[in-house]
Amino acid sequence: MVPLYGKTLDELKSIVTAEGLPSFTASQIADWLYHHHADSIDEMTNLSKKAREMLSAKYTVGLSKPERVSKSADGTKKYLFPVANNRFVEAAYIPDDDRATLCVSSQSGCKMGCLFCMTAKQGFQGNLSAGEILNQLRSIPEFKNVTNIVYMGMGEPLDNLENVLKSLEILTSKWGMGWSTKRITVSTIGLIPAMKQFLEKSNCHLAISLHTPFDDERRMLMPIQNVYPIADVVDELKKYRFSDHHRVSFEYIMFDGLNDTPRHVKELVKLLNGINCRINLIRFHPIPDSPLRTSPDERIIQFRDSLTAKGIFTTIRASRGQDIQAACGLLSTKALQEKR
Repeated sequence: MVPLYGKTLDELKSIVTAEGLPSFTASQIADWLYHHHADSIDEMTNLSKKAREMLSAKYTVGLSKPERVSKSADGTKKYLFPVANNRFVEAAYIPDDDRATLCVSSQSGCKMGCLFCMTAKQGFQGNLSAGEILNQLRSIPEFKNVTNIVYMGMGEPLDNLENVLKSLEILTSKWGMGWSTKRITVSTIGLIPAMKQFLEKSNCHLAISLHTPFDDERRMLMPIQNVYPIADVVDELKKYRFSDHHRVSFEYIMFDGLNDTPRHVKELVKLLNGINCRINLIRFHPIPDSPLRTSPDERIIQFRDSLTAKGIFTTIRASRGQDIQAACGLLSTKALQEKR
């Protein structure tokens, strides 16, 4: 059975044309999937009975509920979802006063090999379809409470560009869920060709994993530096005009004694000169067999204040869900995969 959830309007048009149904049926199906949140084809009552029977013979809505939920003392929840080929991904729901953020995965595992990330230790297992990405939003109990989505879960989103762009089209189109692009952020370590396509095709916010402005340090932390140096990534970003409506930010995990010195502040200011951006400082959450340690809080605060004084809007991201391995860099289903 072919899942309909995650199909764009153009893809739905191709389906109904192939089945000999009127072209307007595609808009009706999209309306049921993304506005009325139907769980089955039988619920699509403005389609004829014959059309529903015809579609049900080959297609299904294709939603899947999470198999497990872990609850943190701080209110964060981590959901485990089954995906194709007997694999799993995790998504983190993070409530915060009148804001609720969902961190979704775009791949099962990851091939990028970043030193500080648990998902990297799992290795790459496969891309998620647009439907599997969106299912992480649609199938949690808090679905209607979510105000913001970040593509910062398992995987490198721009390494699965086609399906990520499809999911964004469905999220933001009038025929889809109708979300504002200002509520969505996509993260990347800096795959320049895919990043250029993303910036040309989407107005969602972009977050760049930076972590150090120095080439040798970043190469040690992130092998991608050998292919797409951060200086080249930043040079490409300088060709675009960013604003609060289409923002670029830089993610910066703080490592004790490695990237948290005044020297790093000075180089960051030099590197990012000319870009309207912000920096998010993130505490490192220790992972097994890693020599890395997080910077002390007082040094993180000093680092933020130094960058702010230099004119770069800088925030410190609150750590959430660390007790359930849901915090930044901790998502992994490796142990579960090994049991199966």
